[in-house]
Amino acid sequence: MDKPRQSFGSLINISFGFLGIQMGFALQNGNMSRIMQALGASLDDLPALWVAAPLTGLLVQPLIGHFSDRTWLGRFGRRRPYFLAGAVLAALSLFIMPLAHVLLFAAIMLWILDASINIAMEPFRAFVGDMLRKDQHTSGYAVQTALIGIGAVAGSLLPDLFAQLNISNTAPEGSIPDTVKYSFWVGGAAMLLAVGWTVFKTREYSPEEMAAFGGEISTGNETTLRALAARGFGSSLVWIVAGLSIAFAVEPLKLEKEVYLLGALVAGYGLASLIAISLARSGREDNVLSHIVGDFSGMPTVMKRLALAQFFSWSALFIMWIYTTPVVTQYAFGTTDVTSEIYGRGANWVGRLFAIQNGVAAIGALLVLPWLAKRIGKVRTHMACLLAGSAGFASFLLIRDPNLLILSEIGLGIAWASILAMPYAILASALPQQKLGIYMGLFNVFIVVPQLLVATVMGTVLKAYFPTEPVWTMAFAAIVMALAAVAMIRVDEPRP
Repeated sequence: MDKPRQSFGSLINISFGFLGIQMGFALQNGNMSRIMQALGASLDDLPALWVAAPLTGLLVQPLIGHFSDRTWLGRFGRRRPYFLAGAVLAALSLFIMPLAHVLLFAAIMLWILDASINIAMEPFRAFVGDMLRKDQHTSGYAVQTALIGIGAVAGSLLPDLFAQLNISNTAPEGSIPDTVKYSFWVGGAAMLLAVGWTVFKTREYSPEEMAAFGGEISTGNETTLRALAARGFGSSLVWIVAGLSIAFAVEPLKLEKEVYLLGALVAGYGLASLIAISLARSGREDNVLSHIVGDFSGMPTVMKRLALAQFFSWSALFIMWIYTTPVVTQYAFGTTDVTSEIYGRGANWVGRLFAIQNGVAAIGALLVLPWLAKRIGKVRTHMACLLAGSAGFASFLLIRDPNLLILSEIGLGIAWASILAMPYAILASALPQQKLGIYMGLFNVFIVVPQLLVATVMGTVLKAYFPTEPVWTMAFAAIVMALAAVAMIRVDEPRP
């Protein structure tokens, strides 16, 4: 028996909460560099301060995926409790963040905000797969992407909207402008309302119903743990040695101190896998670590191949979020003075550019992606969109007119639409239903790891080669986005 076909209204209800989550995410991405610079951070400090965001995602998303696969709270369901808990915590963070007067406090609140957004966001990917039959996966993720785009447009435009209402868009050094404060508060309220809509307007399928659909027959945990127990310790030791080597190279190569974190994470994964293998060999089947490491090492082939494309594409996106404000204010508006009125106008223009990007993504997701995927396939559709994004990044090297940067954002919006929809549509049709949450959480590791690499390495590269020319970060973004398109050549088109 197959799942019932969902109406268009139901597709909207399933993903409506993501509209509010994305408002918060857009406010974070569009304003955190501005907030940190206003509180005294230098340009080469930004990657290190941003590192909290991907680090929390790396830790939180697999855990939430693992536990949400195993949750059933009666009428509260499986995924919805996580939506609501994450939204409440994120909204509180958005209310508190603009009150920061100290850089360290802002960095801590960024960590809490990103952890909360991850708690709410991660189960939404699996929720679409839970609720929809395979022939609706592309449409379901396209609607989700459109709602993400709408939420991001609203979040990106809020500071500029308040500025148009004659609310102060500047503040003394060490303070945050009122436009940003009010935007964060409105974003927090919107997140609660949107997530609440999905929580109360949807009903999840019970374990018995999922079993009837063929989605809860077996978790496959025994096979995963047996495979993990059969592994040797060699690969774990390689990870540990690699991490220590990275750490020991920091001083001789005069790398930024943030690279220590990269080494610690690499060595930490090796240690975690060593412990997980030991627990699996001892017959300890009830520990989370062995399940997560076992599922990570046993990923399906399609997921491994898609992971490489995700790695490159999200490396480019994280460069964009960190450096677009410094690039646009310096090259299109001609200032690096974060306290100036011109800088404020430039930062608000970045919000408009991000809004345009997300508007293009919303329209493209609804009107273009499903149509194109039916004609040339999901894989080729994703490749073409990634190449459009690469061209958008490259154009930052040539364009100095703020208005012409809209053309750059159109290319980036096309790529953004596909990045948010196509990989998940491909995966949802290929992954076992009973492990959809953990696999979606693990797949998002390949969103987080490149962000950590950018946050730890890009600061070193910027300081060493072009300390006063951040526009070259966009050249890096163009190259890695093109590599993401090339990586899609190895991904097989999923069967209907």
